[in-house]
Amino acid sequence: MSAVLTFPEIIYEQEGVYIHSSFGKTSDQDSLISGILRVLEKDAEVIVDWRPLDDALDSSSILYAGKDSSSVVEWTQAPKERAHRGLEHLNSYEAEWDMVNTISFKKKPHTNGDAPSHRNGKSKWSFLFSLTDLKSIKQNKEGMGWSYLVFCLKDDVVLPALHFHQGDSKLLIDSLEKYVVLCESPQDKRTLLVNCQNKSLSQSFENLLDEPAYGIIQAGLLERRKLLWAVHQWKKIKKDPYTATMVGFSKVTNYIFDSLRGSDPSAHQRPPTEMADFLSDAIPGLKINQQEEPGFEVITRIDLGERPVVQRREPVSLEEWTKNIDSEGRILNVDNMKQMIFRGGLSHVLRKQAWKFLLGYFPWDSTKEERTQLQKQKIDEYFRMKLQWKSVSEEQEKRNSRLRDYRSLIEKDVNRTDRTNKFYEGQDNPGLILLHDILMTYCMYDFDLGYVQGMSDLLSPLLYVMENEVDAFWCFASYMDQMHQNFEEQMQGMKTQLIQLSTLLRLLDSGFCSYLESQDSGYLYFCFRWLLIRFKREFSFLDILRLWEVMWTELPCKNFHLLLCCAILESEKQQIMEKHYGFNEILKHINELSMKIDVEDVLCKAEAISLQMVKCKELPQAVCEILGLQDSEVTTPDSDNGEDENVGMTSCPTSAFQSNSLPVLAASGARDDNPTEISMSPNVSRVTPA
Repeated sequence: MSAVLTFPEIIYEQEGVYIHSSFGKTSDQDSLISGILRVLEKDAEVIVDWRPLDDALDSSSILYAGKDSSSVVEWTQAPKERAHRGLEHLNSYEAEWDMVNTISFKKKPHTNGDAPSHRNGKSKWSFLFSLTDLKSIKQNKEGMGWSYLVFCLKDDVVLPALHFHQGDSKLLIDSLEKYVVLCESPQDKRTLLVNCQNKSLSQSFENLLDEPAYGIIQAGLLERRKLLWAVHQWKKIKKDPYTATMVGFSKVTNYIFDSLRGSDPSAHQRPPTEMADFLSDAIPGLKINQQEEPGFEVITRIDLGERPVVQRREPVSLEEWTKNIDSEGRILNVDNMKQMIFRGGLSHVLRKQAWKFLLGYFPWDSTKEERTQLQKQKIDEYFRMKLQWKSVSEEQEKRNSRLRDYRSLIEKDVNRTDRTNKFYEGQDNPGLILLHDILMTYCMYDFDLGYVQGMSDLLSPLLYVMENEVDAFWCFASYMDQMHQNFEEQMQGMKTQLIQLSTLLRLLDSGFCSYLESQDSGYLYFCFRWLLIRFKREFSFLDILRLWEVMWTELPCKNFHLLLCCAILESEKQQIMEKHYGFNEILKHINELSMKIDVEDVLCKAEAISLQMVKCKELPQAVCEILGLQDSEVTTPDSDNGEDENVGMTSCPTSAFQSNSLPVLAASGARDDNPTEISMSPNVSRVTPA
């Protein structure tokens, strides 16, 4: 009698996987046996299954080995729905989390030692095993024909070699690493040992597993397989921060914390220090306010005073820009121009020209003739680098694994970068070709860094604005000079920024910080994506153009982007605390802010925070260093003119982090097309062109 059981998940499926049963004997018809290799998950068990193609196509002979060796679970599958998914889906951005729901089950009794009958001789080669029984995987030497793998089980059973005639085995290894930790054998680099973990990382997870006070083991709330999967995800953060952040964080947190806490979130509260250890193993060096350490300044509650009202102006117009250029093409009053850009951004017609100055491609004091000569030089330099990768033959590329990897990542990322934007939408779009070529050329420009996923997000707006391959490349290279540390393997830039952000937030609102820490969220990991690609996924495409050009002025202080993070968090503090959001809810809430944040409002709040700090006479030294302040003074976009005249501006909230009152929403006022002067506070005024 048939019964519907829990649906399994097909983790991996690959056709064209052969067993060479009698290698070199062409007269033997069984010498090449084509089959399908699958990795299945059901009831927390992962099974690796290889079947000859004839058997695999007949669903009646596909068997799933359950935990009970006395029975076999037979499964069949709706044929059409799966066929359309194929390898293209397995390689897709979302495939990691997709569930396959087209499989039904029926259970058939077998006595121990019985085996299902096979319809032909090839079925004798079929095998399946549980991933818990896997001891090691041996790989072929590079360049030695088809890619192949040999599985060795813990009872020293060695299975037939599987030869991948269609593609390679990398996708299979990636799939298995979701469930087990693999590392190279010290004796043989071709052999991958299963569950060979970094000692400190292993100890960290053992500590999580071995705490009887929370009854985790006894209650069965935390499965080791899930933890190993989580280890893999945290390792991916180091290897591929962008994808891990965009795709994996929510699943990691759900796996770990749902298991730790069980059905009652209040029943298993985890101390912040425990997750601090967990994260520090995944991202070494990440120490954020979990304990006082020698040599670090302890920031106590400080009265920052009243937060000033901040107003913004209209974007800089073409007329205003032109008035500030002399007869030879030099930009006059550069500081004043940066101040205007900081307050209002740029009219779109100006961006193609002004961004080259803001990013350092053009020197501010250069003449038009000097810029023309510079462009000629940069065009020549760009195409020399482009020719380097363009002239690499297929044979050469086969022997250059790094270049192959860079190209593969770039092709995947380009095909999913801003495809809803008209500049990049549709098939065979020339914008996509330019994205690809610029990123490949950047690999020649900085081969050590090469390409890391997420860099396409930084290039896309630059190419959109420049509409020129060479100019977009050099602007991108300049932007990457600022962002380089975010993408380095050690992720030093990300560590530093998260620590600095925590320091600023603690000064602004220690109570909010304490709440976040009580929910295992004091590491501000939910800001990781904001920092990694400078809010690219948080604001609309046009808002990002505005936000970036404001940040590129480097006003009103160093690390202004961290104050933008503080401004966003301030807006969400009330909901997070009043609704008692926990770890998962905080992460989910912050992720769902994407495309819902008002860029002008955030810019106002962030500047107001900076001005509030400037006026504070007891600012901690650590904060002064983060913001680049000297004796609590900062080079702000202010003039010495003390007139108080508010002209057609948008006022921003005046609430401070310490306040428990509701935030005051920004009041929108009519804007004057010809603003003359803006007063920010009795002591701070701003000058704009007459």
